[in-house]
Amino acid sequence: MTEPIKLFLVDDHEMVRRGLSSYLMTDPSFEILGEASSGNEAVKALKELDPDVILMDLIMENGNGIEATKEIIQIHPDCKIIILTSFYDDEQVFPAIEAGAFSYVLKTASADEISDTIKKAYAGESVIESKVAQKMMNRFRGNESLPHHELTRRELEVLVLIGEGKTNQEIGEELFIGIKTVKTHVSNILSKLQVSDRTQAAIYANRNKLSS
Repeated sequence: MTEPIKLFLVDDHEMVRRGLSSYLMTDPSFEILGEASSGNEAVKALKELDPDVILMDLIMENGNGIEATKEIIQIHPDCKIIILTSFYDDEQVFPAIEAGAFSYVLKTASADEISDTIKKAYAGESVIESKVAQKMMNRFRGNESLPHHELTRRELEVLVLIGEGKTNQEIGEELFIGIKTVKTHVSNILSKLQVSDRTQAAIYANRNKLSS
C-alpha cells in the first residue's frame, strides 16, 4: 500500500481547520500530522514534524503565512506549501510566491479541488488560481493591473480621502454626498481592493501614492 500524504493545516479559524480535517480524513490518501492557528505556532510545531504538504492561510495574528512560509521552507526545503486564502491582492500574492509557496488556491475552491491540489503538489505539479496566474502574467509582461484600477472615479476620490484620514462625515461633506452613499462607496472599495477594513485601505492608498 502506498504511504499516505502527510499533511499539516495552518489557519486561524478553528472551523476552517475542522472542516478541512474532517473532509481530508475521509480520503485514505491523506494523513494529518497536526494543525496550527498561526504562523508562529506552525513554525514551532514543524520543527518536530515532517509533512509532505502544508495548507497555509495568509492573514493571521501571531505570525502571518508569508513569514511562516519563509521559515518553514528553511526547515523543510522539500515540503510543498499550498497557500489557501481569501486574498489575491498583489501585496499577498507575490510575497507568498517569493517566500516559496508551491501552489496558490482561494478558499472559494471546492473540497474536491483542494484535495486534487494537494495530490498534484505531492506529485510536483503546482496549481495557481486563475486570478493569481493572470496577475503573475501581467507582471511578467510589464502591464501589471493594480486593484485600484478597477475603482470608479468616485470610488477613487473616496479612497484618496480615506488615505488622508477623513471620516465618512468629512468625506460626505467634501464630495457633497450623503453618509449612506459614502458607506456604499467604502464597502465597494474594500471589496475591490481585497482588504478587510478602511485602515488597510488607507495604507493601500498611501503605499500607492494616491493620497497627498
